[in-house]
Amino acid sequence: MSAALKQLDSSEGGETPVESDGPAVSIVLATMLFMEDHYLPVFEALKAKRDHCDAMVCAMSAGDVVKLTKIGKLDMSKPASGPMAILKKLRPKPKTEGEKQTSSGAKQMKVLRLIPQILRWIPGTAQDVRVYFLTLQYWLGGSEENLFNLFSYLINRYAAGPREALQGLAKPTEPVEYPDLGVYHPRMKNRLSEKLSDLPKVIPDSKRRGRVGLLLLRSYLVSGNSGHYDPVIAALEAHGLQVVPAFAAGLDARPAIDTYFIKNNEVTVDAVISLTGFSLVGGPAYNDAKAAEEVLAKLDVPYIAAHPVEFQTLTQWGGSDRGLMPVESTIMVAIPELDGATQPMVYGGRPGAAGTTCTGCHQRCTFTEDHNPQDMFTCVERTAMLASRTAKLVDLRNSDKANRKVGLVIFNFPPNAGHTGTAAYLNVFESLHQTMLGLKADGYTLTVPDTPEALRKEIIEGNAQQYGAEANVHTIISADEHVKRERWLSEIEAQWGPAPGKQWSNGSGIFILGKQYGNVLVTVQPGFGFEGDPMRLLFEKGFAPTHAFSAFYRYLREDFAANAVLHFGTHGALEFMPGKQAGMSGSCWPDRLISDLPNFYLYASNNPSEGALAKRRAGATLISYLTPPVTQAGIYAGLADLKTSIERWRGLSPEQRGEEEDHDLAALIQAQAAQMDLCKAEPLWDVHDADDIQQRVTKLYEQILELEYTLIPHGMHVVGSTPSESERVDLLSAMAIGSFSQTLPNSAITQLVQGKSIQTIV
Repeated sequence: MSAALKQLDSSEGGETPVESDGPAVSIVLATMLFMEDHYLPVFEALKAKRDHCDAMVCAMSAGDVVKLTKIGKLDMSKPASGPMAILKKLRPKPKTEGEKQTSSGAKQMKVLRLIPQILRWIPGTAQDVRVYFLTLQYWLGGSEENLFNLFSYLINRYAAGPREALQGLAKPTEPVEYPDLGVYHPRMKNRLSEKLSDLPKVIPDSKRRGRVGLLLLRSYLVSGNSGHYDPVIAALEAHGLQVVPAFAAGLDARPAIDTYFIKNNEVTVDAVISLTGFSLVGGPAYNDAKAAEEVLAKLDVPYIAAHPVEFQTLTQWGGSDRGLMPVESTIMVAIPELDGATQPMVYGGRPGAAGTTCTGCHQRCTFTEDHNPQDMFTCVERTAMLASRTAKLVDLRNSDKANRKVGLVIFNFPPNAGHTGTAAYLNVFESLHQTMLGLKADGYTLTVPDTPEALRKEIIEGNAQQYGAEANVHTIISADEHVKRERWLSEIEAQWGPAPGKQWSNGSGIFILGKQYGNVLVTVQPGFGFEGDPMRLLFEKGFAPTHAFSAFYRYLREDFAANAVLHFGTHGALEFMPGKQAGMSGSCWPDRLISDLPNFYLYASNNPSEGALAKRRAGATLISYLTPPVTQAGIYAGLADLKTSIERWRGLSPEQRGEEEDHDLAALIQAQAAQMDLCKAEPLWDVHDADDIQQRVTKLYEQILELEYTLIPHGMHVVGSTPSESERVDLLSAMAIGSFSQTLPNSAITQLVQGKSIQTIV
């Protein structure tokens, strides 16, 4: 008799071994079933099998799944008693608000190793509890040796009936322990070490562009399943970056950061990349964004959260219009964004079935029988892009400000309507002028026009009339040069015809609009080709940007050779170009256009949904700007006169409203309201119907109040400027009325704005 092992990845769907093999399944181990999408399809099968197998161990999963555990006398569906109850009391209490959060991963591993030692000497159910914790130790060890010993141990202890003959065939050893905290490198002896000095020095100091910290999952390393990590390390090293790949126990990366990325309170890395697919402090079930914010503030270097596709294959991802599945977008993109992560991107995953081809980019990788479907692999194209983007960020960080070249991109939407240099709630040219002055004061090399108006004229007017263009022509790219250099020419010509196209063209070349001021180039983003909402681009599968749009970004990247680009305001069309919704591939237009150019984006703080698109689809680091403060709209002359008449009418007693004066006042109210288009002038109201007049006048009064208290913005926001005192007073006054229905004295609000305490004012 022999034992056979079958594995199920619940993300793949299909019939489970528990269902298909029926009575043949005697020992069940279920782990990592947190999401309902994963455990609900197998839950009933597990529940049905629970009382008809030798042992069922459910760990590191949703509570309902863990309760299915039944081994020997240990039944987790019942209230905790005996040793289990005592162990639950030993769990640490949650930290109170304000109490310092400390890393728990290493402590949990220490306790996990201690519990089996304590329970060894306690008879009865305690021995089954001990088995549960030993199972966790084996499983978290992750290596083939530990997994072999895990199942050998369970068979020796619980195999029953005809399977009892299997007991003793293998003699399991204690769980092999691996470092809870350490560094990893495929060229290092034994691959894992607790000493930073053991890492190979691949890049000589004379050729090193910078140093990058890499955060990895320990479980993949100890299991030897690092096929997605090793190529990332190699790609970064190929760019001249010294890599420090580090890991920590559990899902809290802070110990690794503190130990290997910081020395003597000095940060030793120029960027940090997390390849875990999880938040910096936490996992798929939770995250501690505040703790992550603290450690990232201490590092003060670019932080990129890259991720493998965990819930689908690379083939499925590559061929999907959606890209990431909803659960992947949540766990691997949205939650890390709460920490402050930028540039989310796919770099690997599990292969598709043998014979399938990933269509995510032009490389068209085909998987064969040699590819183990449970092993992790890299996406070659995405890994190369990740390394290139990281290298550009490191170069930007380490460069002299005086030598940095910056592209400032303003928008022209809707086109051909005098909208060059507009953005939601933003005074673009005043903000642009302020930004340029700030750059110059900070050491950047540029000239700045004397006033925002002078800047506006140089950009919008300049030589525009000479070329019949919408703004100043900075340079012209010849059609021949464009054809020679445009990588995706056939796709663009299929949509827009032969180069140079009709948009921003003189028939023989493509205009690049804008003006250069030293090392700063202020440019105008071309339109996206048609009128309407750019959001529709997301759903146009066969669409491609115009010749001018693609040439514009190539010019910024390659000809002007910008070290960084700042998109100025909400919003342009780059982030809406066709491609996957999230988890971009090399075939997605936003990724093609921005490529590895560091991208920063001024986005209105009241538009987080479209800002998220810029982050996830165009690799943008968002810089939020305030919307202007609001105030009550108030009412102008005609409405003010109408309000006065209504208030006179409302002040009359019921007895007075039947008099002739009241009839005249009602007629006046109707006439004034008709002038304001708030009611019809004909037919005249029946002044003898008191109830009807009451309803009409009350409705008018409510309309006037709604108009009067409508909140409108105080002009436009200017980057680098704070709202004036009067604007802040109006904003607080409007908030008091709108949120609390209270009118506060302006003098009291003014004192608050001036920084006085409420106690002083009261």
